[in-house]
Amino acid sequence: MIKKTVEIDVGEILQKRGLVLATAESCTGGMIGERITDVAGSSGYYAGGVIAYSNAVKVALLGVGEDVLEKHGAVSAPVAEAMAVGVMERLGADIAVSTTGIAGPSGGSEQKPVGLVFIGLAVKDGFSTVQECRFEGNRTKVRMAASQAALEMIQHYLNSCR
Repeated sequence: MIKKTVEIDVGEILQKRGLVLATAESCTGGMIGERITDVAGSSGYYAGGVIAYSNAVKVALLGVGEDVLEKHGAVSAPVAEAMAVGVMERLGADIAVSTTGIAGPSGGSEQKPVGLVFIGLAVKDGFSTVQECRFEGNRTKVRMAASQAALEMIQHYLNSCR
């Protein structure tokens, strides 16, 4: 028997409801998209994703405002929200998730330490939200934890909107 993972559950719900998901990833570097596409049949509910590691890509491909980046920095709630909304609109999805953060081991500061990740969720009806997370561990652990939290955020939203 196959263990039902969060990505399998999310996929089943999306497919059942006829919804399409998109992803915009910075610190997770495509890990969410990889986990989603590891599930057979994901092409039926996953539009695709953008790995927006640089600010230039966040602006050019996702429509994140340069003013938002300047005011709040790339690792911030407003940028996570803009990334999710941008990828949803550009890929024609019904729901989108984004990640931006500091996976480490360097790059952190007192205000924005290593392990800080913002996860954005946007829905076609105009709803959007951002979750601030702080993860412990090395770079791989932070990225894995962020991808898990993002998938769980989608799962929670879908389960709360039955």
